[in-house]
Amino acid sequence: MPFINVTTNVKMPAEKCNEIKSALGKAITAIPGKSESWLMVGFNPEYTLYFKGSSAPAAIAEVSVYGSPSSSSLNELTGKITDILSDSLSVSPDRIYVSYSATGDWGWNGQNF
Repeated sequence: MPFINVTTNVKMPAEKCNEIKSALGKAITAIPGKSESWLMVGFNPEYTLYFKGSSAPAAIAEVSVYGSPSSSSLNELTGKITDILSDSLSVSPDRIYVSYSATGDWGWNGQNF
């Protein structure tokens, strides 16, 4: 039950969103038990975003997951997300943040798991 929300100051046409969505669907498997079949992805393109005092291309991916993934799987996922956003949006890796929140409570279909 992961959710990845990508916020960037870069323009993202629909085909770019679809490309990134598919790549994130493959990347999420870095966390054991997670797959694209349960992944929700959101995009906030052309967002007013400053990093290090500059409006140069930047992005943040906020990853929410059900459970407690290992640090090593999150580190692997960070690398994959960084590569995806860098390659797809031409954002320098040093201008990309990836944040994580894990929870034991996750609701779906009117109830919690």
